[in-house]
Amino acid sequence: LSVAFAFKTGLFNIGAAGQMLMGGLCATLVAHYVFLPRPLYLIVIIAAALLGGGLWGIIPGFLKAKFNVHEVVATIMMNWIAYWSVYYFVPAYLKGPSLETESKSIAISQSLRSPWLTDLFGGGYINLGIFVAIIAILVIKFILDKTTLGFELKAVGSNRFCAEYAGVKVNRNVIISMMIAGGLAGLAGMTYYTGYTRNIQIGVLPSMGFDGIAVALLGASNPTGVFFSALFFGMLQSGKGFMNAMTEVPPEIADTIIATIIYFTATSVLFKKFWDSVGKRMRNKRIDRAGKAAAQEGKDNG
Repeated sequence: LSVAFAFKTGLFNIGAAGQMLMGGLCATLVAHYVFLPRPLYLIVIIAAALLGGGLWGIIPGFLKAKFNVHEVVATIMMNWIAYWSVYYFVPAYLKGPSLETESKSIAISQSLRSPWLTDLFGGGYINLGIFVAIIAILVIKFILDKTTLGFELKAVGSNRFCAEYAGVKVNRNVIISMMIAGGLAGLAGMTYYTGYTRNIQIGVLPSMGFDGIAVALLGASNPTGVFFSALFFGMLQSGKGFMNAMTEVPPEIADTIIATIIYFTATSVLFKKFWDSVGKRMRNKRIDRAGKAAAQEGKDNG
């Protein structure tokens, strides 16, 4: 959703991995050191994840808006700053009891796991993050489709020069877009680190940040489409291990399927332009023939 939102506004957020990491780090800190009643605690941990990811998105957005630094370059650099920040911070302040490569585990009561969800999915790792994701999708869809801000963001994404000519504050909207995209990635980091792994590892950039590019592409950068494409990718990723164990089918088959889908999705625009061009030429030929026939008929009648 983070990558799709940036795509929708004409930006390429390749820094979702770093934003996930920083959002997850902030959420992990809250999980270890903040003890509140459950409803209030959930609000605080969500706010922390939004703050961490959003901050990591604002910086490349500001660089893009003020100095025209390409967001791809800026977000890649921010990924590595996040990587090394966590690499230093976790062993120094959140060191686990046995391994220096990961933080101490978050208590179940402080995690996003919920007993009824665990029981419902047969001991799976589905957690309260699924509801956070659904709410985020609904909020983003509302912003894009029903608000002035959403209209301005899409206008900047379609053509920033026309948007600027129409009076839209382009630089402000670029910063807002990257801030929201970063906040969404931060929520993903919260769900992953406090709901799935229950700790945060060093030396690893979460691959989901890069998988999000493919998910956004398949979902056509539409919040609803992203929801279903994310479910599809999740089923493929989780199912390939079971497929290999039970049928001896190589897990790489799932990766091949994903790559094929991405390829055809990416080239669909090319095919659409090709068929539109063919259709336009055929229509022009029919119009020319009709015009010549009408002209000939006029001569014959004259």
